[in-house]
Amino acid sequence: MRNIKRQSLKKLFYIWSAPSLLLTLGPHELSYGANLIAVRVWPAEEYTRVTLESDVPLEINHQLLKSPDRLVIDIQGLDLNVSIKELVSKVSQNDPFIAQVRVGQFQPKIVRIVFDLKEEIKPQLFSLAPVGNYKNRLLFDLYSANPPDPVAIFLSKNITKLEDEDEIASIVKKNMGGSITPQTSNTPPQVIPKKKFARMITIAIDPGHGGEDPGAIGSSGSKEKDIVLSMGLRLKKMLDAHLDFRTFMTRDADYFVPLGTRVQKARRVQADLFISIHADAFVLPNAKGASVFALSQQGASSTAARWLANKENSSDLIGGLNIKTKDPQVAQLLLDMATTAQIKDSLQLGSSIIKEIGEFASLHKSFVEQASFAVLKAPDIPSILVETAFISNPEEEAKLLDEGYQERICSAILKGIYQYLEKNPPTIRRSV
Repeated sequence: MRNIKRQSLKKLFYIWSAPSLLLTLGPHELSYGANLIAVRVWPAEEYTRVTLESDVPLEINHQLLKSPDRLVIDIQGLDLNVSIKELVSKVSQNDPFIAQVRVGQFQPKIVRIVFDLKEEIKPQLFSLAPVGNYKNRLLFDLYSANPPDPVAIFLSKNITKLEDEDEIASIVKKNMGGSITPQTSNTPPQVIPKKKFARMITIAIDPGHGGEDPGAIGSSGSKEKDIVLSMGLRLKKMLDAHLDFRTFMTRDADYFVPLGTRVQKARRVQADLFISIHADAFVLPNAKGASVFALSQQGASSTAARWLANKENSSDLIGGLNIKTKDPQVAQLLLDMATTAQIKDSLQLGSSIIKEIGEFASLHKSFVEQASFAVLKAPDIPSILVETAFISNPEEEAKLLDEGYQERICSAILKGIYQYLEKNPPTIRRSV
């Protein structure tokens, strides 16, 4: 008996001490406690989120260790079981903060998770009650202890966008040996792009949902978050091809961004326009057509608009809002009423875009609808929400998955932006 205990302790020490071992468990090491339903990892530039979903709430203790940097989490009331193996396999090599994960049965009914880190972090751990299709969730948000300035990152990504046409001409002239002359070879002459506006215009592109929040789900299983991210990246590519625009994505991969943070990000880079992209859904599968929404101070312009706004505003509950990082200024911003001027400009922008979309796609309403969307409440940025089609309608879901349809939607948004700016050209240069 004593020899068996000694062998078991030796095996546990081996599992725990091996730095590169992912997880090796035999049937004798497996037992059943709380039911771990799913494990998910969402890496992003600003933070990595780890989610443990269980059938009952879990209690935890955690500590940060140095040399090397590690985050140690002890989960109470959980026996080591096969499900947690997924956590190890779901950490990608390019995760910005996590190098690898180790798991072990630290004590009876206590599972220990060790995150080997790539840099010093500030972890935020919190739990969420069941909502929607989710059970109890335990979330770990891993933030850098020395985060870079987001404005500096934005500017560095746009540093190649030259704002002065004379500067472009001089660079072309220098590269062509001191003169700008037509080329006689078969190579087409280098064309200097023309600018239409007096200054560079910053456009915030906001693909809805992401990470824990899938958005609406179509009958074939397609997720709104994936479709609108694809469209957002497509629109960014189109806008970046023009010297007049530089773009900012509120999210550029599959991770969750709270509604208030989306507004805060756009205001931080002093965006001139805010375009939120979604795929509509309704309780009736035959609902169809694209829509464009602006903010409303008096209430929703239709019952469907009110229903949609309530659904979209619930994203924070589904995606998992971490109230520890919620900026009080953003909270106050979302409580403030947006200015009349912002709504007026948003309606004009939306009208230009919905007109372009209507040239090739069916419209749910031929005019810009209004509702109290939290993501449209930046008081100083014309903001619209584009519902590109009904993902809940099988025929329209097929359109949303079609690259050609996505391309036409993005092209219509681009044309609508140009038409709006030609009528409302920016005159005052904002310093970022």
